Amino acid sequence: MVKPRGRLGDLSVGFVHSLADAVRAQGHDPLPLLEQYGLDAARLSEAGARLSIPRYMRLGHAAIELTDTPSLGLIMGQVSRLSQAGLAGITAAQAPTVREAARTLIRFEALYGSNYRGQSSFHEDSQGAWLRFYSISPYNDYNRFVVDSILSGWLHQLSALAGTSIRAEQVDIEFEPPTYVHGYASLSAQAVNFGAPTNQLRLSQQSLALRNPDHVPSTWRHLLHICEQELEQLTRTRSLRERITQLLGPLLSGGREPDLEEVAVRLKLPTWTLRRRLAEEGTQFRAVLNDTRSDLATTYVRDTELAFGEIAYLLGFASAEAFQRAFKRWNGQTPGEFRRSQRHSD
Repeated sequence: MVKPRGRLGDLSVGFVHSLADAVRAQGHDPLPLLEQYGLDAARLSEAGARLSIPRYMRLGHAAIELTDTPSLGLIMGQVSRLSQAGLAGITAAQAPTVREAARTLIRFEALYGSNYRGQSSFHEDSQGAWLRFYSISPYNDYNRFVVDSILSGWLHQLSALAGTSIRAEQVDIEFEPPTYVHGYASLSAQAVNFGAPTNQLRLSQQSLALRNPDHVPSTWRHLLHICEQELEQLTRTRSLRERITQLLGPLLSGGREPDLEEVAVRLKLPTWTLRRRLAEEGTQFRAVLNDTRSDLATTYVRDTELAFGEIAYLLGFASAEAFQRAFKRWNGQTPGEFRRSQRHSD
């Protein structure tokens, strides 16, 4: 049986526009690079077109090399627009306040991007709110720019909506300080906390309450309704197996693997019901877990530069050796052999 092509997730080709604009801002023509990745005008105009996360990371890295600008992700955020997030972005642009715009972007993230390993979140308290962004780690030259572009983009887009500059009270970033650390000065009055447990920025209640002068209540409600319908359709069309796969991604990590009981709790189902419904779909929990691991492992080895020990950790294996054995069982090759064969075929 041919294994399905593994994916870490995908995102709207709308994000390619901010990358292209950032490349232009550095005095380079992005079109040859985009065409090299199959992103011509027709592809970028296609309704609902998506780009895999690994391919997006390789494209971003190529753009950084082309422009010789390691901080290109921060520049991407500064030239980004809400409309590049598709329907969710257009809806956020009609929100009455910065608070509701941020909530909307995060609430409907699935409409413009999906990541099997985690998702963004919004956490408000009496003093303000955290906007959190999940990114694949460990970090390298291929994925730091993604975090930079999202956090910088959130602040730029919310500032544009409010018609005034918004700076974060605090910015936390998971990776260690890069060579371009000075480029983060515009994000917050405080120094960025690198090496943090989470990628996030903090907005004050004053910033959250800033109003959108272009807000039209009836248009806002109409767009919200359409987003809710789209999100419901996405959820309804997923099989139980697909829903479990979506849950397993974030749970696989650090030498531990989730069990049936843990997944049943998250799905709000009795364990016996989950087991029965999987049987009705012709599968078992262990098979879904193994297929998810296999799919993610194939993608990590083929589409990233992560060390095999790092991949083992990300997929919940007790050791790199256990991961190597499992990978050979799944693919008939060791991870090293598989990665070399894929590079050669490219």
